[in-house]
Amino acid sequence: MGWYHVAMDAQKTARFMESIWDNAIIPALTDYIAIPAKSPAFDPDWEKNGHMEKAVKLFEAWATEKLKALPGATLEVIRQAGRTPLLFIEVPGEARGTILMYGHLDKQPEMKGWSTGPWEPVIRNGKLYGRGGADDGYAMFASLSALLALKDQGAAHARVVILIEASEESGSPDLPFYVDHLATRIDTPDLVVCLDSGCGNYEQLWLTTSLRGNLIGNLTVKVLTEGVHSGAASGIVPSSFRIARQLLSRIEDEETGAMTLQPLFADIPPERIEQARATAKILGDTVWREMPFDGGTRPMGEDNVELILNRTWRPQLAVTGMDGYPLPENGGNVLLPYSTLKLSLRLPPTVHADIAIQAMKKALEENPPYHAEVNFDDPAADNGWNAPTLSPWLAKALDKASMEAFGKPAGFIGEGGSIPFMAMLGAKFPQTQFVVTGVLGPHSNAHGPNEFLHIAFAKKLSACIASILADHGAH
Repeated sequence: MGWYHVAMDAQKTARFMESIWDNAIIPALTDYIAIPAKSPAFDPDWEKNGHMEKAVKLFEAWATEKLKALPGATLEVIRQAGRTPLLFIEVPGEARGTILMYGHLDKQPEMKGWSTGPWEPVIRNGKLYGRGGADDGYAMFASLSALLALKDQGAAHARVVILIEASEESGSPDLPFYVDHLATRIDTPDLVVCLDSGCGNYEQLWLTTSLRGNLIGNLTVKVLTEGVHSGAASGIVPSSFRIARQLLSRIEDEETGAMTLQPLFADIPPERIEQARATAKILGDTVWREMPFDGGTRPMGEDNVELILNRTWRPQLAVTGMDGYPLPENGGNVLLPYSTLKLSLRLPPTVHADIAIQAMKKALEENPPYHAEVNFDDPAADNGWNAPTLSPWLAKALDKASMEAFGKPAGFIGEGGSIPFMAMLGAKFPQTQFVVTGVLGPHSNAHGPNEFLHIAFAKKLSACIASILADHGAH
């Protein structure tokens, strides 16, 4: 069958996705989930341990077999000493332009609380449980299934480049090098498709409109050179924890959880506020009910629009780790010499990371209470990303794809997390259009215990991507 500007048959695409997912993708993802291919930040000995290499070989073997159906397609595993490997796939096209598709195969660490296990794939109620299936192992398989669906129907598409990296969960430290190294082979894409994001529900296609940046650093407060019996020291020596709490109050209102450090804020574009209102109407209380609240815990507000904006366009602080403290069963009557708090600060999409670092160091380190030794050590930050305005053809293609696959129009939502690659691409290719989407919806629990991939949704999302690629080829 030749390549033509033909309209995709949505029902045929749906049947194709049912078949390839059930017969080829789910078995491959099941094998992949069993591999503890943790990102280098969580497995410094990743090369020696070999898990990443095992995952790369699994992806390489699957893709090599499927690419036989796409004439002229090539796959290369690119390796540089001291860096994680990168899968580079190139598929020639009949239509004009270049499409860049992105995903990653490295994983978050285990974390406690799994009902099965992070490396024990289980299908339950239409969901594939296990670490990495949804974040983001499925991306390469979904990307290739979309191209194969076009080939099946003889629909034209542009040249496609697929990058599957292995350091995203560590902040993508290796990816800028590879993008520069491969610049002439990648060329300038006019469309980027990233499948490493989320969805507001499992009932329609969702486009990610923005991503927050992230700033991580360790706040350490030292008051003693060694621990002292609390009976002798308390009342004389200030508590390092209390000082740390005071310092956090310089940047956050402990009553409301709202940040107060002005350089961390950005003006929210009116378009994003309107999209937040539309999303709140679609999702209702799912905005907060998707969270696994314990007991009678309530969200930080009652207005779902404001909760969406809090999660996507406002800075928010989380303390994600502590040092200097024994476990409760080992805690004696000792006033401890220091407290270290690992701070994770989500930044609005348009706040520059370097400005945020400077503001945080100044606010936390200047004039410390009791002249304690205070350091905000090793802060590292990534910029966020705000999507460019949609081209008319893409806006139409998104709704069309969603209606065909789900029977509902596309939804638009900002994400609270970060994808460093998107910020880099946005700066590098300011005229490029972006389709950033994914399968991480309510309760999917990426990074947490019981991460799952919603299989039926993933099939429909793959069909949506096929439709969008075809519309790109025809526009």
